[in-house]
Amino acid sequence: MATGGKFDPDKLRELDLFGHDEPQEPDPIESADKLLRHLREWHRELSEQIVSVNREMGHVAAGGNLNSPEVLALREQAQQLRDKRAEVEAEIEAETKQLKALLARQKQGEAAQPATSEANDKAGLIRVRHPNRDFFLADLFDYALKDDGASMEAPIFTLSTKPDLSIWQWTSKDGNKSVKVAPSVLGRATQHDKDVLIYVVSQLTEALNRGRDDAKNRTVRFTVYDFLVTTNRRTDGESYKRLHEAFERLAGTRISTDIKTGGQRTREGFGIIDRWKIIEKSQTDERMIAVEVTLSEWLYNAVSAFEVLTIHPDYFRLRKPLARRLYEIARKHCGHQTQWTISLDLLQAKAGSKSTLKEFRRAVRQIEADDSLPEYRFVVGHDDKVTFYVRDGARLVRGLAKKIGK
Repeated sequence: MATGGKFDPDKLRELDLFGHDEPQEPDPIESADKLLRHLREWHRELSEQIVSVNREMGHVAAGGNLNSPEVLALREQAQQLRDKRAEVEAEIEAETKQLKALLARQKQGEAAQPATSEANDKAGLIRVRHPNRDFFLADLFDYALKDDGASMEAPIFTLSTKPDLSIWQWTSKDGNKSVKVAPSVLGRATQHDKDVLIYVVSQLTEALNRGRDDAKNRTVRFTVYDFLVTTNRRTDGESYKRLHEAFERLAGTRISTDIKTGGQRTREGFGIIDRWKIIEKSQTDERMIAVEVTLSEWLYNAVSAFEVLTIHPDYFRLRKPLARRLYEIARKHCGHQTQWTISLDLLQAKAGSKSTLKEFRRAVRQIEADDSLPEYRFVVGHDDKVTFYVRDGARLVRGLAKKIGK
């Protein structure tokens, strides 16, 4: 559905949202859940457009004229997009209430899980742990999750599930970008630790999109329970303990790089996060209730310049660290393209894998067989060329047709 024009929820209900014929008497819970999934996707698309307009406005305004016709036109466009997104948010809230009411009518103990769980048993994916959770209607972070372009570009996070105490260095193929990552005694920050970064970046970006004053500093306060639910983690004591360890690895992992963020180059070593602080503790045990996390200046520069990309919520369902990294690489490099090809050895370097090429090939082929990446699928050719494709069939056909027509 086009994002322009007036929002019409009744018209939206009439559409076959997923390209299949509806049954004569569709299940009301399944229908409500399908509509919600489409609305969330629409919300994500609008959020991405808002980020793009804000990024362009920042570039234009860098010349110093904040009241130029071009800047004013971009401001108006951003406001129109925010207005459209507000309409979608209102519809999401209404549909959520309706779905909850339908679920409440079901008999106690009867399976009441939305259709989003249909891929729970798919290889490579963790089950949806909170299928019927309350939606975060205030900010809708799980519909507009953001990853920063800087850490998507370079393999900062280790793919190892065991403590990685080695120093990691990476240089881009053209030699223009490099990064050195040194762990603390607790080990280098892991790909799963990055969940914290994504959550914080998402909150900051949303605050910037909405023009909130709290976006002007690098510190974000959040409740640990909300973080665990949004990132599809368990909410038991062990998860709180693991998050505590993740904070320490993120603060302890030191980076030195020549990669610019927000047009600035940081010429000193810094942590992925500058600091973290427990704001509130449980009165009955040692669990953290609320925390504050302060981003490094390097990462904050990227966020404030809107050098971010929207990622799919199912990223947090990917079981393997390598699968998460491959999704990031695909999201970063496919961009507006419908396909993107890279050699296996270069992909290994971009992924940050320390395995042999043979072992890496086997691991990548396993993820290819799982077919679990959200938004993208990929094929490993006999010539060790890896081609990523968008899953959207209509978009892929249009892209291939355009390529053939050149």
